[in-house]
Amino acid sequence: MKPYNLMSKVTIVFCLFLIILPLSGCWDNRDINHRVLPVVLGVSLIDEQYRVFLEIPEHEKDTTNIKIISGTGETITKAVDTISRNLESSVDLLHVKLILIDRKTAEEGVKDIIAGFMRSREVSPKALVAICNQDIDEFFSKLSDLKEIHGTAMFDFFEKNAGWNPDIALTRIWEVYRSIHSYTRDVAIPLIVTGKMTAVEQSGSAVIKNGKMVEQISADETLLFNSFDGESTNGNIEVLNHASVMIIGNSMRHKSELIDKQPILQSRINLKVVILETRGNASSKLIKKELNKLLTDRFNNMFTKIQKSEADILGIGQFYRNKLTRKELKNWRSVYYPNMKMNIQFHIDIQNEGYLKTT
Repeated sequence: MKPYNLMSKVTIVFCLFLIILPLSGCWDNRDINHRVLPVVLGVSLIDEQYRVFLEIPEHEKDTTNIKIISGTGETITKAVDTISRNLESSVDLLHVKLILIDRKTAEEGVKDIIAGFMRSREVSPKALVAICNQDIDEFFSKLSDLKEIHGTAMFDFFEKNAGWNPDIALTRIWEVYRSIHSYTRDVAIPLIVTGKMTAVEQSGSAVIKNGKMVEQISADETLLFNSFDGESTNGNIEVLNHASVMIIGNSMRHKSELIDKQPILQSRINLKVVILETRGNASSKLIKKELNKLLTDRFNNMFTKIQKSEADILGIGQFYRNKLTRKELKNWRSVYYPNMKMNIQFHIDIQNEGYLKTT
């Protein structure tokens, strides 16, 4: 055999070997039938030990039920590994849609929990975050006892195409992580409990500052937070003394000033509403006046609470990033924000005045 033919065959065999090598990268792949895909992950921290709950959908005939399993470990990853070790399938967290954190844990701080999720990449940073406003063991115990609840009910509660309402905050892992490392932006996270007539009920929102829960706002006040956060408030119903109205559109404008180191923000919120019901001889002017007062009082009450707790969930500090130096922005929450003056105006546009009085 000629030397060049031998070299040619050796080269071909070597190239084939290189092609085959990457194929071995699939050796540890698991079939989807051998993977557990939880949609909700619950976390509580007790005596330096993490208790982790997984809500897993189980398909049976024409329905999807839920299964709740839990485990304990020094870290969340260790607790999940303990759960996986005792199952016949591997736990895959990439499909987790909701992280539920125990209230006491949230008050102590969630920095390590959120940083762990961002670092491990096992859970999507787009997963929603909520806080359990009752004992988390009791929450999942009651949830597992509900026979009619389907596998994605918890996630559907926050899904815009399903059960979401504009007075429910939508906050994701990456937003909480950003707020922890931001000088000028905090977040609000929904508070939920098991319902008496439904699977889940909302009980307002937790105000998170530097990764800790420092205050609580109501569901009605959360609507204003959502408005500032760019979420649509369409569909929300407000009941007044002389009418009930539904918001069908919203927009806002802001003008920020810094006078003698005092921040001043002029905000105007434009609302389009339709009238659902009226009582007595209500006029359009009276309805606008009542709605304006209701929303203004509600906003002022909320702003007083969050300003006192030095938590800027409205992201007002963002309007002053070009007016303050980076060194000054570090003190935004403690120096500038508590002395801030906020002027808000609501402009109401009634879309269906019909036979209403104009005066």
